[in-house]
Amino acid sequence: MKIAKRIKRMRPRTWVIAGAAAVVIVGGGVTWAVLGTSSASASAEAQRASTSQSVAASLETLEKTVDTSGTLTPTVQEDVDFAVAGTVTAVNVQAGQTVAAGDVLAAVDTLTVQAEALSAQATLAKAAATLASAEADDDGTDESAATIAADAAAVAVAQAASDKATAAIADATLVAPVAGLVTAVNLEVGDTTSGSASSSSGSGSTASGTGATGTGTGSTSTASTAAFTIVSTDSWEVSLSVGETDVANVAAGDQVELSTDDGDSIFGTVSEVGLLPSTTSGAAAYPVTVAVTGSPEGLYDGTSVTASIVYERRTDVLTVPSAAVTTDADGASTVTLVDADGNETTTTVTVGETVGTLTEITEGLAEGDLVKVTVFTPGSGNSGTGGTGTFPGGGTGTLPEGFDPSQLPSGFGGGQAPTGQTGGN
Repeated sequence: MKIAKRIKRMRPRTWVIAGAAAVVIVGGGVTWAVLGTSSASASAEAQRASTSQSVAASLETLEKTVDTSGTLTPTVQEDVDFAVAGTVTAVNVQAGQTVAAGDVLAAVDTLTVQAEALSAQATLAKAAATLASAEADDDGTDESAATIAADAAAVAVAQAASDKATAAIADATLVAPVAGLVTAVNLEVGDTTSGSASSSSGSGSTASGTGATGTGTGSTSTASTAAFTIVSTDSWEVSLSVGETDVANVAAGDQVELSTDDGDSIFGTVSEVGLLPSTTSGAAAYPVTVAVTGSPEGLYDGTSVTASIVYERRTDVLTVPSAAVTTDADGASTVTLVDADGNETTTTVTVGETVGTLTEITEGLAEGDLVKVTVFTPGSGNSGTGGTGTFPGGGTGTLPEGFDPSQLPSGFGGGQAPTGQTGGN
């Protein structure tokens, strides 16, 4: 990742022309670098054209960002299982289906749980009768009081068991605890559930199902062993990693601009900055979690995204194109002002930060002032044909177009390139 400074709108591209040509030719495992200014390059320098235009000083929004990448994941992931034992009698959904909270996912037979409920109710009735008899026989002694207390406790225990058994009848129908996408279905009609598991929620990149209905408990290849896995489709987060030199600039609440590989842009805010780093090849990296704003459509678990964490934003910053600013050896900066009649005046300015192709002006200009910008464009001096030169190892090759063989360093000879090598490649 890196810290970047940028502006909030696109700017025209400015051509930058280098004054030296670099040619790298590889032969026999040795890399030869030839640096120099060819006559053709000098001709191009002389022939390149320049154009001037007046550009108004304008107010811009400047940002400083930490740029990194991460993975998109749903914020909610539920592993859902039956809390009661029984034989599966119905499976109402399949992987890839979207459900709402409360939708019925599956059901098991109720014979066992109903029998357990009836047994619990009978136990409760017997405990209540025993307590009633003890209370009727109360003779005021400590022994009677102890018997009544014990019988009352037994009634309380039996009541709790009865309530649990009655609730288990409702648990024979499994419903979705949250709305979302069913990513795994790991049971089918006829399977037997143990009733030992319960639904659990998670966040992050927990593995999801294979997208196909399983062939029975324990027989699927999905990472989850729960009967169903449901992930949210309207709430997302991004897990990022930020280096130790950059993490000090990141704080909860910072705005984040996210981009997918498809070019889609989404936004979010930093929700958490981890305190414990992970170390890879000696470099520490801290986990940063970003909550995606809103409910963007078309997002998928595991999608890679690039992220720009905005840790400083300044609005209404007066700027001019950097090409309009001239700075001398003493550090004094000037611009050329252009008035309404086209008259030019050199004016001293105080500059701030340079961001992209713009330079901040803190003193000396006002919004709307016109400054002169000179832009150089490539000439036609590189249109000559390629030359030949002599290189160690023998063999004839063609130099890049416009390259003057006379500019080669002494000792290269005259007329040959390394055996089997072409200078222009």
